[in-house]
Amino acid sequence: MEWFIGIGVLGGLALITAGVASMRTGWTPRWSRVTRPSVYGLGTLLVGVPCVVQGLFYFRTLPSPPWEVRFFGLNVLVFSGLILIGVSQMRHRR
Repeated sequence: MEWFIGIGVLGGLALITAGVASMRTGWTPRWSRVTRPSVYGLGTLLVGVPCVVQGLFYFRTLPSPPWEVRFFGLNVLVFSGLILIGVSQMRHRR
């Protein structure tokens, strides 16, 4: 189980790194059709942070709140990040 959680934490750190790079420099992956890099960066940050936080809760680095708070709080972050990633790929209206 530790390997699974560790891989999730590494994936979360990769998403956070990509989000910061996108917000600071406008970099996005080549295969993405992103028209708003800063919104994309914020979305990837919101998806990556819960992955890292779940790992910190699992390894008891942070005190763990009740499961309801973890479940609903982290899911709100993930879904809002996915919505922002979708919005970042929409075309501008003129």
